[in-house]
Amino acid sequence: MKDILHPLCLIIAGSGFLLLLRDLRTAWRTPKQRDPALVALAFTYLFSALSYAISLTWVWVRIDGVFGVTNIAVPLAQGCVMLVFGLQASVLAFWTKPFEQAARRAKWLMAGATSVIAMMAVLFALLTPVSQRPTDFTLYYAHDPAFQAYLLLYMCTYTAAEIYLARVCWKYAGEIADPWISRGLRLIAVGAVVTLGYSGIRLCAILGAEFGFSVRPAEPYAWICGDIGATLTQIGYFMPIVAARLLGARRGRRERQQYQQLERLWQAVSAAEPSIVFVEPAKDSRDRSFDLYRRVVEIRDAQIELRPYLARDARALAETRRTAWWRPGKHQAAAVTADQISAALLQRQRGPVSNPATYADAALNTPTPQKDLHHLVRVAHYFTAPSTKPEAECAPGVRT
Repeated sequence: MKDILHPLCLIIAGSGFLLLLRDLRTAWRTPKQRDPALVALAFTYLFSALSYAISLTWVWVRIDGVFGVTNIAVPLAQGCVMLVFGLQASVLAFWTKPFEQAARRAKWLMAGATSVIAMMAVLFALLTPVSQRPTDFTLYYAHDPAFQAYLLLYMCTYTAAEIYLARVCWKYAGEIADPWISRGLRLIAVGAVVTLGYSGIRLCAILGAEFGFSVRPAEPYAWICGDIGATLTQIGYFMPIVAARLLGARRGRRERQQYQQLERLWQAVSAAEPSIVFVEPAKDSRDRSFDLYRRVVEIRDAQIELRPYLARDARALAETRRTAWWRPGKHQAAAVTADQISAALLQRQRGPVSNPATYADAALNTPTPQKDLHHLVRVAHYFTAPSTKPEAECAPGVRT
């Protein structure tokens, strides 16, 4: 069972580390911008992957041969698990507490993990393992007092860490507004509870050695609980990262599209009112979000500059032309405003009007920059730049 489940867990843990590796390299090169939670999470996946890799039977045998110590793979793999627990708790500390308090807690957690590893190494050195047992090591040595102490130390720490993860994650899952982080924390909590089945069976093995009963039939279930629980925990940490990457990529693609949709409108008004453009946007700009919202502000500034050229008859004509029962009110306001801007660009060549009209979208409620952006994208959709030909100067641009 172990050699079936461990490779799957190894793939998940390894994928998590590789996903964070690029960010980890960037953070390492710029210490001032280093995110300790990101570093701790990356090493969580790394040590988790190592624990699964070391526990594979063929790797176990190779490691024993390299070090010349029978079953040395046991404390190596379980030492990685202890580091994983310390790192996981550190990640939660950085996510939920002020930096200085989280940093102190992370130091104590890692100190505790390394102390447990040192005690496990001492207890393992007291064993006299004479046979490689990559599949049933725990059951084979359950009668050895030194191993009982070793296993009791490991499993009590394991159980306490999982209970801590379950309690903290479930608590903060209800307090965090981000839905993906909340879902991830709940999944971590569920995974931590599932792994308690592994520690329970291992502790029963010690009791069985003392009271004369065997838990060998439950051995496959110990690996199932341990691996499935750990996998759920890893996915729980993995979920917010993947969601953030996907949502970020989708947001970037949408912003680039919106930037292009505003291009024709912006070009027309900026050509008429060059003063609205403070800095010409770079073609290879990496901060397209800033360029996008700057473009929104510049279009709004252009509307203010064109306000004296809004003829009332142009608005009345646009409202007549754009009225349609199937067009929602916000789209109708955007369409009329687009025609008004086009007509104002023509009127600007003749001079201001005596009694300017108001824009059709003046009463439209766009309280946030995002809503204002969506509205201007609709305006740009209906906008047609006015023709510069003399015969077309008397009519506003029309686009249906």
